[in-house]
Amino acid sequence: MQRVKAVLKARHSFQRLGILYHQRCFSAQPNYALYGDFEEQVLVEGRAKSRAAILNRPSALNALTASMAARLKRLYESWEENPDIGFVLMKGNGRAFCSGVDTVAPHRLLNEGKVYECKRFFETLYKFVYLQGTYLKPHVAILDGITMGCGGGISLPGMFRLVTDKTVFSHPETQLGFHPDAGASFYLSRLPGYLGEYLALTGDKLNGVEMIACGLATHYCLNARLPWIEERLGNLMNDDPAVIDSSLAQYGDLVYPDRSSILRRIETVDKCFSHDTAEEIIDSLENEAAGAYDDWCKTVLRKMKEASPLSLKVTLRSIREGRFQSLDQCLAREYRISLAWISKSVSNDFTEGVRARLVDKDFAPKWYPASLEEVSKDMVEYYFTPLGELEPELVLPTSLREPYI
Repeated sequence: MQRVKAVLKARHSFQRLGILYHQRCFSAQPNYALYGDFEEQVLVEGRAKSRAAILNRPSALNALTASMAARLKRLYESWEENPDIGFVLMKGNGRAFCSGVDTVAPHRLLNEGKVYECKRFFETLYKFVYLQGTYLKPHVAILDGITMGCGGGISLPGMFRLVTDKTVFSHPETQLGFHPDAGASFYLSRLPGYLGEYLALTGDKLNGVEMIACGLATHYCLNARLPWIEERLGNLMNDDPAVIDSSLAQYGDLVYPDRSSILRRIETVDKCFSHDTAEEIIDSLENEAAGAYDDWCKTVLRKMKEASPLSLKVTLRSIREGRFQSLDQCLAREYRISLAWISKSVSNDFTEGVRARLVDKDFAPKWYPASLEEVSKDMVEYYFTPLGELEPELVLPTSLREPYI
């Protein structure tokens, strides 16, 4: 606790002296050279009345880089201004839509002391998410395959979200010592009951049918029928949302969650994840496990105990605050939290989690603090503290753009 109080005091002292608490680089733009030919990572497909952005890093499950986020933002801004383009579509090449941020790249940058480049990436990403959530033209996201982390952020705020029998959706950030971001605290907090808390804290997966059932998706079809839907959309000369809606529904199916779905356990989820603290949630799960005849509670407990204790507490508060905030407010708060993570002022859990799970792959992260009991209120508060005058908050054009959601 004393350490965090000292860090908070030092942060504001440094700002008064004109010293930032992270190291800046000379360039005000992301270093695109790190990511190769960024134009090849987001392809563009022209159609009669629309454009398609295609995430094109199939070998990396279309994990998002800084250059991809910047290119998407530029493309969407230009398409919105073009009167010849009626609507926009986004999809991914390969077996994933988008597996989230390419966290190995920020991990490398942070180890090299290039904190400012990481900050610029989050700024660009969150501004694109807001652009997506306030887009003036209909937007179709085809979430076919793996959709993780910010893969949801760059698609779910849009008007139409098509999922398939191949869709796998999750937010595994707490397992990496981070927090669900890119608008996640907005759309997860609006799911039925306390399903959002459950998904955010455990990293559990939803399939396409479950995404339809809980409202994350608007349409469902079999993967084999996607070519027919894309052909129909590509030939549309009308940008009326009702016409796009009927085109997406033409090859759709009526589906229901199977008996093993987490949605069949929504009462238990609400009972356990409605508590005010992570400790109380775990206690409730342990009580359920003691009287249960299946291993579900034990599996959920294992996932939470493998996660960063600090991440669990920060994430729970973030989702709870998201319930009462607009999209722009959620993004501004998530930006503040993300900068606190990459500053390493309280904990090194983000770089440690990426190291353990994605770089060295020993799957044995050494979290600090190591237990929920050791995570103080001051530590959590640090992640929600305003950034100060010399570290500007995320600025979004809220006076010009109102969210679609």
